[in-house]
Amino acid sequence: MRNFLLLFGLLYCLASCSRTPQASQQQYTLSKPQQSFYLSLNALCGKSFSGKAVYPTDDTNPFAGKMLVMHVQACSDSTIRIPFAVGEDKSRTWVIRKTKDGLQLKHDHRHEDGTPDKITNYGGTALATDNKLEQRFPADAETAALIAMAATNEWTLAFSPDGKTFSYILKRDNQLRFRADFDLTQPL
Repeated sequence: MRNFLLLFGLLYCLASCSRTPQASQQQYTLSKPQQSFYLSLNALCGKSFSGKAVYPTDDTNPFAGKMLVMHVQACSDSTIRIPFAVGEDKSRTWVIRKTKDGLQLKHDHRHEDGTPDKITNYGGTALATDNKLEQRFPADAETAALIAMAATNEWTLAFSPDGKTFSYILKRDNQLRFRADFDLTQPL
């Protein structure tokens, strides 16, 4: 009987380990521009880059004068995680993911102990475009429900044409609210 139970346990383990991938692990096909953008970002994996807040330029910018660093890490065929540090604040991570609807950007905010902030997982899915250097992500329904005033947000991730700069841009109501540029020529 004991051998039977051991054999049953082993067979159960093997069967459960060989299940088909769940939705979060599925591989999705992106448009050529989105795939090209994803591959360009993935090529930076394992590197960190310093940046600076370039808009707004007045006292309304809470990131002004602080060291900004993006760490391109945890890259796979379907997801890239980019922790974004603002000075000593390491609570932010950009999550770029392939989904059935296209390339998605989400913002993962965590407390120091690793627990999720109450305002987290906001973002959207990239618009269809033929631009392989820039992806624009309008706020999705989850974002609008989470942060009502962010319902018209649009985030842009962009490589400069010369490949020397990566930009993170936020617009609301089609008005620029924030922009940070990262120097890709000098990894940290």
